[in-house]
Parts: sequence; structure tokens; C-alpha cells
Amino acid sequence: MHPRTEPSPLQIQRRAHAAHEQLDRFRPPGAAALGGLRTVVRDSWRRSLRTLGSPEAAAAPLALSEGELEDYRRHHLLASVMPVLRRLLVLPVQGTGLLVAVGDEQGRLLWVDGDRVQRRRAESMAFLPGADWSEAAVGTSAPGTALELGRSVQICGAEHFSPAVHPWSCTAVPVRDPGSGAVIGVVDITGREEAVAPQTLPLVQAAVAAAEAQLRIARLQTPAARGAQGPRNAPARPPAPPPGRLLEITGRDQGLLTAAGRSLELSLRHTEILTLLALHPQGLRAEELADLLYPDAEGAGAQDFAARPATLRAEMVRLRRILAAAGPALVPQSRPYRLPQELATDAGQVLMQLRRGARRQALERYRGELLPRSLAPGIAGYRSKVSLTLREAVLADGSAETLLRYLELPEARYDAEAWRCTLRLLPSRSPRRAAVVARLQGLEADS
Repeated sequence: MHPRTEPSPLQIQRRAHAAHEQLDRFRPPGAAALGGLRTVVRDSWRRSLRTLGSPEAAAAPLALSEGELEDYRRHHLLASVMPVLRRLLVLPVQGTGLLVAVGDEQGRLLWVDGDRVQRRRAESMAFLPGADWSEAAVGTSAPGTALELGRSVQICGAEHFSPAVHPWSCTAVPVRDPGSGAVIGVVDITGREEAVAPQTLPLVQAAVAAAEAQLRIARLQTPAARGAQGPRNAPARPPAPPPGRLLEITGRDQGLLTAAGRSLELSLRHTEILTLLALHPQGLRAEELADLLYPDAEGAGAQDFAARPATLRAEMVRLRRILAAAGPALVPQSRPYRLPQELATDAGQVLMQLRRGARRQALERYRGELLPRSLAPGIAGYRSKVSLTLREAVLADGSAETLLRYLELPEARYDAEAWRCTLRLLPSRSPRRAAVVARLQGLEADS
């Protein structure tokens, strides 16, 4: 048998361009359209298609204003290791046409340094501090995909989901908290072909390892680590984002919006609109938002199908009036409908924690099915995604304690598979087995 040979860089680019052409020709794309891509890229494109719909929708929004960015990165855990990263990465790449970017755990770029000419060119695709380069925003890219997978990734040219990024290549490595093991950020090198050269990945990995070692040393030097102000070796949690806006929708019939220290309970319809806009930061045309908002059978309150955009506009007028009192940063813009700044949701935080492998924290954040009374197609789809993702993660966890916490949720009450899995994991002498056995017997009797 002949040894299997890896495709050359030229072959990789040809296959990626062919896959883009297939996407342009067939919507939705068939499996053959993505067949020539590397596995890591193909899987990322599939996630990107589910989230964004098409490559043209991929764009990096400015998630942090200049003022928010300065304050946020000053207090971020990664600020303490920037001298190490500058010495090991930024200084060596000066004059090479490469850029070094450092982002937080949500994919927001906090620092971008390196070749000045390339920095100006990169700004044309919003590769700049404060921009959101998560996979949910821009599709496949090394920073976003590395955070999505929790491991090192190299993306070359046309393998990027967004056509605007095709002239660029990048290598990214996640950074982990040495105490908790949680991903707290990402380090990326971006440029031309040199950014994915064989020696680039080991270089970035070595720099990240040095940064994590510096974090570990700093942890040991703090009073809390020496036992003066807290338990020994207590892991420090990464700082929370700057005070901002949060829409709580899990386990609630109506949304609770918190902004600038104030809380506001919204109607179900206004909650649906805000949630859908938060899920589509690039914006939605009136017809697109109406399709996600109104079930076909409902017909926008029994009105004619063609009248739905007009009904939506009336709802937007009322919503803008309500939100204006909470601050202009919350008032939706038009053409397309979009939010002027990022709006986080507790459901989105749950998904992010699950992507990081923090299942127990996700369970603590999740309060039940999001907006269970909503019939909006876009909300129903998101509700299923969050619920199923959480369930799959919990069942794969292998911990009886995590499963027992999951079984407390109303949606798990009739989940026989989850109850059986819990029974298998519980020790034979556990006092909790009796209640689990009784519940399983009840479910079998009802089936």
C-alpha cells in the first residue's frame, strides 16, 4: 500500500475555492460541496452555515467601544502576560508582514500588534481591537475556531468562511487559566502564507505556554495563594466583561433586560425581537425578521401574510419607545434591523460555557427552556439548540453529580435515557439510587 500523502497548500486552496463555488451554486449546500475541505474546516463551515446562513453574512462587528475596550483589557487576566507575548511574538515579527492578535474567551480582539502596513490593511476587514472574531460572527477563522474547539488551529486563505478574509492566513492557540483549566483567551498570528508555515504553530504554542507559566507564577505570588486572604491554590476566575447589557430568557415566559444597573421586564413579543436581533448582530431585513418572528399559521395576528412587515414595524416603534428610556445603546436601528451594540443573553452564555467544557457552570446558569410560550420559529429553533446542546454535554460528562443536577430541570422529568444513565453512574450504595429507580419505574409504567 502507498502511504497516504497530505494535500499540498495549493491543493488545499483549490479545494476551498471549489467549495465556495459550490456554496454559491447550491443553497442549501449538499454534502459534496464540502467534501474537499479538511475535516476541521468542513466541520467549522457547517457550524458557520447553521449560524450565519451564508459567507456573505460573515462580518466582524465592533463589540467593544474604545472606552469599554481600554477598561476591559486593563483588568483582564491576559494583561499581565502581554509583556511576555510582546517579547516572544510581537518583537520577532516586526517587519515580517505578520500580525499578532490577542483575544478574550468570547473571541473579541483586545490587542493587535505587529507590522504597521499590514495592520492598516487588516482594518479593512475589521481585524482590529474591539472587534468580535468569534466563529458565530465571522465563521471559520483561526481565532474563532480555536476557541470553539479549545485547541490550536491553522486556517489558510480560502478556507476562511468569509470571502473578505481569503487573502489572509492565520494560526491560533487558546490560552488556559492554570488554576481552573478554563479557556480565558486566544493568541493568533495573521498574515500571508508565512502565518501558517510549519514553524509558526510551534512558535505560538511556545509563547502561550510561557504566558500560562507566567500566570501560574503570578498566582503563587498573590496573598490569596499564600493563604493570607483565602484558601490555598484557590483558582482565580477570569474577570467579567465590563458592566453592560444582559437579556435573561432561560426559564422565563418574558425576558428580563438589565442595562446600566436597571432591570426591565419586557413583553413576550418584544423579548422575541430583542433575542433574534442579538442572535443576528449583522442585522435582519424586515422580511427576514418577520419570518423568524411570526408562525405561518399565526399570520402576524391573523393578518394577511404580506402585512407582516407592517405589523413588525409597529412593534418596533413600541419597542424603541420602551428601550429609549434605558439608553440609546439599546434602541434597534433600521435597514436592516440591528442592535447598535452587543446584547448578551443568558442562553448564549450557557452555550459558550458548554463550548469551554464548563458543564456544571452552564447548568448553574441555565434556568430551564428559554421562552417556552413562544411560537416564533426563530425562537423555537434556538430553544431546541440550547436545550439539546446542554443535554448532550451533560450525558457525555460521565458525572453522576452533573446528571442529578440536570434531572432537576422540568424538561428532564420525562427523559428516561438521562435517568437510566444516572442510575448506571451512581454507586451501588448511594442513598439516591432509590429515588432514581422509582422515577424510572414510573416512566416505564406510563410508556
